[in-house]
Amino acid sequence: MNELAWLWIPVTLFAAAAQAGRNAVQRSLTERLGTLGATQVRFLYGFPFALLFLSIVTHITGDAWPSVNGRYLLFATGGAAAQIAATALMLAAMRERAFVVVTAWTKTEPIQVAVFALVVLSDPLSLWSIAGIIVATVGVVLMSTKPGMGAQAFSDWRPAVFGIASGAFFAFSAVGFRGAILTLESGSFAMRASYTLVWSLGIQVAMLVAWMVCFKRSLIGPCLRAWRTSLLGGLLGASASQGWFLGFALTAAANVRTLGLVEVLFAQLLSRRIFAQSASRRELGGILLIVAGAVVIVITAVTA
Repeated sequence: MNELAWLWIPVTLFAAAAQAGRNAVQRSLTERLGTLGATQVRFLYGFPFALLFLSIVTHITGDAWPSVNGRYLLFATGGAAAQIAATALMLAAMRERAFVVVTAWTKTEPIQVAVFALVVLSDPLSLWSIAGIIVATVGVVLMSTKPGMGAQAFSDWRPAVFGIASGAFFAFSAVGFRGAILTLESGSFAMRASYTLVWSLGIQVAMLVAWMVCFKRSLIGPCLRAWRTSLLGGLLGASASQGWFLGFALTAAANVRTLGLVEVLFAQLLSRRIFAQSASRRELGGILLIVAGAVVIVITAVTA
């Protein structure tokens, strides 16, 4: 698989671009369905596309579906649940009316991924990789804060705790998904990634549907009626996840999530084009740091 190891770079860039597009679509769905409804359609309408991707990979590779065991299910279920928890914590932090600060704290995820992956999966990282992660993360924090905010903006501990906890659970989910992929003993990297994506999305759909049936039945109808817009969001979301999972199958989760920070650059392009917003000097400085950190990560991973 060494000759294919470099593929994590283009698939991660593709995942970041697709996720930025999905977020733009989800923004419009939030206005119609609320936060929970928009979150649910991300998984519900993404699941059929994940099945389609798995079918395509099965046809192309000819691989049989891998067999699963308890360790695999533990990683997959843990990753799926952690991703839902991360989203809930992020939304809880945003309810504290500290959106900008929350964004900065949640984007500490790559640093936490590096730590958790080292402990749980023994994914090693060089000093250069660690430096790249830190530089790119600082770039995101710089883009997420505004001049004049001062230390007072970060003095409210509640959104800070929620935001860091959200980043931690996003990190747990990345480690869980990579752990599940590595647990599988058969199949190509594409088969193991696609198979794990189907399992993970299936678990998430089951969890959220059960929650809605028990506590939010009123949202089921609107989610189903919004199928036209939701299909696009589902396609983009499943495509992004397919890219992330392929990346997890090929390299350390910290490499994938750090390079994935370029998502904010794609989001910036969408903002300029769709919402007619321009970047400040501070944001441009953050962009340069993100690019510099991503370049260090890529060069270090390719030459390792």
